[in-house]
Order: sequence, then C-alpha cells, then structure tokens
Amino acid sequence: MTPEDRDPPSPVEHDEVGSRSSASAGKGRRKHLPIWQETILLLGIALVLAIVIKSLFLQAFYIPSESMEPGLIKNDRILVEKVSYWFGGEPRRGDVVVFQDPGDWLSPAESAGPTNPVTSLMARIGLYPSGGHLVKRVIGVAGDTITCCDARGRIKVNGVALNEKSYAKLDGAECYGPMTSTCHWTAGPVPRNHVFVMGDNRRNSADSTVHMCQPDETDCVPGDEFVSDDLVVGRVFVLLWPSSRFSILHRPATFANVSDAG
Repeated sequence: MTPEDRDPPSPVEHDEVGSRSSASAGKGRRKHLPIWQETILLLGIALVLAIVIKSLFLQAFYIPSESMEPGLIKNDRILVEKVSYWFGGEPRRGDVVVFQDPGDWLSPAESAGPTNPVTSLMARIGLYPSGGHLVKRVIGVAGDTITCCDARGRIKVNGVALNEKSYAKLDGAECYGPMTSTCHWTAGPVPRNHVFVMGDNRRNSADSTVHMCQPDETDCVPGDEFVSDDLVVGRVFVLLWPSSRFSILHRPATFANVSDAG
C-alpha cells in the first residue's frame, strides 16, 4: 500500500485533539485580579500591618511642646518602641517615655487629637501623631526618693547626684528642679508600678514636680505627681524627623550610678 492509498486523518479527530490541548492550556493559566481589586487588597493588607505594628511594636508621635529641649524640639517626629516593657519589663531611670495623660496633666486643647477625618484615621492606626500623650524622662522608679538639690544644684536619686549637663536645659535656673519655685524639695518614695518624670527643659515643663503637693496647698491630690506604669506607651528610641537631626536615643550613663532604694 502506498502512502497515497492511506486514509487521511479524520478532521473530527484532529479538532478533538486540538480542543483538548486548548482546554489543558487554559487550565494552566492563572487568572489575574483586575487592577482595582489588587489595589484594594494591598491597601487592606497594609492597613492590617499598620494596626498590628502600632499595637505591638512601634508607634509614631510628635513632641507637643518645648519641655524636652534641647534634645527634642517642638514638632519633632519620634518613634516609640514597646518591646522593652513586655513580659514584666518596666520603665528604667533615664528612659524618655511617652505616656497617656493621667487625667489632669493636659488641658482639653492639648488632649485633643487631629480633627481632620483623614488624619484622625491615620492617628488611629499609628501613621499620624495622636493627642492626649506626654513625653518626659523617667527620673525615679518604684521605691526611689528624689531630692532637689545638692550644693551644686544637682538632683539626687536615692542620695546619688545626677550629672545631667549632657541632656538637661537650665536656661538660667539655679538648680535642675526649679518648677516648684524652690530648689529644696523631696518626692517619694515612688509607689510600686509608678514612675517620677521630668522634662529636660527644667524651666518649662509641666512634669511630676508641678503636681507635687506644696505645704501651703489645700486642693492638691497627694500622689498625683507619680505616673502609673500602665499609662506608659513605650520608650522613645529614635528621633525620626527632621532628617537633618535623625538620631537614636540612649539612656544617659549617669543613671547607672544610682542604686535601688533600700
């Protein structure tokens, strides 16, 4: 039999093979989402990540006043880390911390957060600074007694004088604790699970010293000068913006010389 005598392939069989091949190829292709759906999906993932990061790890804040000069200036953007205070970790002497208003440290205007709907949403997820918080340095922790001041105007913690020249601003004050209108006062012992805080700008900081009861005060609340650890959001570890002053914050060495009370 010659090649010409053989029957040609059936057109139907050829079409069936081609159809099967096309179907198989079609099954191997991945179906892509429309661009608008991919955009919504990515935004949703970013939103979830932002909420998780804010809740557990990092949060952005800004410096609301001049109270932390010279190191931190009004409107500086900072990053706060929360990991240091996990699993029983507590604020340490020398830490710069962000904490919620204990209730009467800020005026209503100072407590108000952003009013714009967009910035309000960003603040809720940690992408924009929120109101109702303060930034101060921890001077004393539970059990500590803070005294102002020695003959050289230095604050003492548990009897040890602090060398605060590297970070504190006196601006003409006679001592490092002038906000009580006198350089002779004592605070503490600090209650358990509380801290005593001060701003670095010692002549312009509404800190723990301002909330201490003075001998001639009748409407003062004893203990109002101490901040509960539960109100502490975290430790400031980065000055983020402006970029020209980007820096990582460290605990001043002078606090290493202070021993625990008792």
